Amino acid sequence: MTPRILIVEDEPNMRLGLTDNLEFEGYEIETASDGKEGLNKILDNEYNLVLLDVMLPQMSGFDVCKAVRKAGKTTPIIMLTAKGEEIDKVIGLELGADDYITKPFSLRELIARVKAVLRRADTSVTTAPKDDIRIGRLNINFSNYTSFEGKKEVQLSHKEYEILNYLFKHRNSTVSRDDLLTNIWGYDESPTTRTVDNFILRLRQKIETDHENPKIIITVHGIGYKFILQ
Repeated sequence: MTPRILIVEDEPNMRLGLTDNLEFEGYEIETASDGKEGLNKILDNEYNLVLLDVMLPQMSGFDVCKAVRKAGKTTPIIMLTAKGEEIDKVIGLELGADDYITKPFSLRELIARVKAVLRRADTSVTTAPKDDIRIGRLNINFSNYTSFEGKKEVQLSHKEYEILNYLFKHRNSTVSRDDLLTNIWGYDESPTTRTVDNFILRLRQKIETDHENPKIIITVHGIGYKFILQ
């Protein structure tokens, strides 16, 4: 099945250039020219990937990303930003983005990042356990990205599922922060380890009985984390 990509970009020339090049690569493309239109399309449709500009009219890319994750949509998102400051990248990642690319960027870099995110998203599904797994307070199904506490569904972002799935596959082994950055984010230049720590904190709040005294995701000081399945 041909991957469907939504481009949310307000600059007409950039939007057209991205569309032409990605269609040439064989992807099915849809577009939106402002944040509100982009958010509505993401919530109403299924895409394999979203290219989301940060600076948008009506609604910023950060706000769109936050609203998408709050709604429980796990569609992979690559942020497009004209800013190179680390703080902007960290904000996007902590809101649930899967990757970022800074303008101006080369076509080769864009295609490489698109393929990498699509590959990671596909791998996280095909290698996930098929049945529900009890992890702390939650019953989690990595195949269909659902998690429940009793009968109540608990929303996890796409990135949170990826991190938890990676830790589960390496349970009872110490996983370094660099391992998580490389295998989940896959950057040539990794964000700060604070990003990993913040995601772990959010996961603990959702799965641990007492997140201040975790029993499942244990900190290995100076290295990373160890996942212990109860």
